[in-house]
Amino acid sequence: MSARWPVFRSLAGYRPGFIAPDLIAGLTLAAIVIPEQMATARLGGLPPQYGFFAFIAASLAFLVFGSNRFMSVGADSTITPIFFGGLALIAGAGSPQYLTLATALALMVGAIIFVAGLAKMGWIAGVLSSPVTMGFLAGIAVHIIASQAPVALGVAGSGGNLLQQLASLWRVAPQANLYAAAIAGGVLAITAGAHLLSARVPGALIGLVLATWAVASLGLEAHGVAVLGVIPSGLPLFAIPTITLSQLLQMLPLALLIALVAMVQTGATARSFPSNPGEPPDIDGDYLGLGGANLLAGLFGAFPVDASPPRTGIVSESGGRSQLAGLFAVAVVVLLLVFGTGLLTHVPHAALAGVLLFVAVRIIRVRQMRAVAATSPVEFLLILGTAAAIVVLPIESGVAIGVGLSVLYGMWSSVRPRSYRLHRVAGTTVWWPTTPTAKGETLAGVVVVGFQAPLSFLNAYTFRHVMLEAMAPGSGAVKLLVLEATGVIDIDFTAAEIFKDVIARARAAGVILAVARLEAYDAQAAFARLGLSAALGKGRLFNSVDDAISALAPDATPEPAQA
Repeated sequence: MSARWPVFRSLAGYRPGFIAPDLIAGLTLAAIVIPEQMATARLGGLPPQYGFFAFIAASLAFLVFGSNRFMSVGADSTITPIFFGGLALIAGAGSPQYLTLATALALMVGAIIFVAGLAKMGWIAGVLSSPVTMGFLAGIAVHIIASQAPVALGVAGSGGNLLQQLASLWRVAPQANLYAAAIAGGVLAITAGAHLLSARVPGALIGLVLATWAVASLGLEAHGVAVLGVIPSGLPLFAIPTITLSQLLQMLPLALLIALVAMVQTGATARSFPSNPGEPPDIDGDYLGLGGANLLAGLFGAFPVDASPPRTGIVSESGGRSQLAGLFAVAVVVLLLVFGTGLLTHVPHAALAGVLLFVAVRIIRVRQMRAVAATSPVEFLLILGTAAAIVVLPIESGVAIGVGLSVLYGMWSSVRPRSYRLHRVAGTTVWWPTTPTAKGETLAGVVVVGFQAPLSFLNAYTFRHVMLEAMAPGSGAVKLLVLEATGVIDIDFTAAEIFKDVIARARAAGVILAVARLEAYDAQAAFARLGLSAALGKGRLFNSVDDAISALAPDATPEPAQA
């Protein structure tokens, strides 16, 4: 291990006493993983054993390169519909070319995320706002439901966009196989009921075992219930996929999109289940682990993988202490692949559909959506817009629009930052923002303005408008204008030029302009580098608003306190 290439970080400080908790957590994780990974592989248009390949590769790589002690990485229902929708436009689902492209896509996603980890780009984890993420998950849930409903009903699905799939489902629903529907409904009910009891109860595995027993003992295959059939035994083989340059370029936007979604979800998972509570998570280190997981998944012939919040929660809640819990789960999956694939022959497709339907319902965050609708109607529109885009448009286009909406909303918030007037708290030297419930003393001829945002090209003209308006408040001559700059954490070139124009206009109007509490180091450096200190003039920067007034307007008299 070296400082430059740290590995096995989740094992730092490991003690022999941790083995038993990790073993228990690993066995619990394996019980969740077995049905989930098969179901997710099927969701991606691939044979079920490829879900196991993805989990094995991802867990081994994250053990080596990852940082978080609890994080479980593998096939995930969040990104699987995205790559399935994108690759299905290039090759037929399940075809050899499709599998090759899925493998190559995993390598591309892995390279992007690994480089992001090396470049310390953990900030990407915050690029999607919570409302956009809610809308994204709701849209993904609709896609999962639309794709799995025909399987759950035992009828043939259809191609086309999601609306066409739903229309087809409506037409063929009367032909549903009641046995398949009962199996899917039963597995869904068992999984949901077990989850209500405890997330550690492997309801999906219990439902899968019962459904398999019912099919085998009652001869339900003869009644039209489709099963997995013979699954080849053995471990994945190491191979490098061969694709053309045109295919690589065609998949590059999809790889970037999946990498972004995976990094956002990984960052959220790391924050929800930190290795050391009270310390910030090492998201850059987790990106190295996730990147390595995707690279190894691609070399093992699997598909893109992601961190799973529910599975990570299982490891944490089951008492896991390190990534060895995931290694124990891998051992169980390996034993199943080598010696137990015969047990999977009679697993009904409808049972896996029931597992995925539970996943779809679970990722729709109804309670949080209600809270957003009640407290922030504009952001609730972001939820609806993102969900609608993912439902109506091709899924990768909808996800891209969701990302764009998040970025645009962030830019809009920066362009329209909060500015405020300040008052002096009676009997003190403290200046405080004026609100409907917090009003106090002001001084004749003195206006104090706060600005809560970095000064950039996005909000420079808003800043100028605020400052010029403050120079002419509507009554009385303004002699001193103080910018309370606590919230100004940086300044770019465009904003600096606009600031210089404000300084010139203040000087022409006979108004003294001062800046107080420019505390951020980057803002102080920019102030000097961009010539704002020189333009403002000597003796115009102060440590506090009160210092500025004492130096530049010592004779200012208090005005009546605001009611």
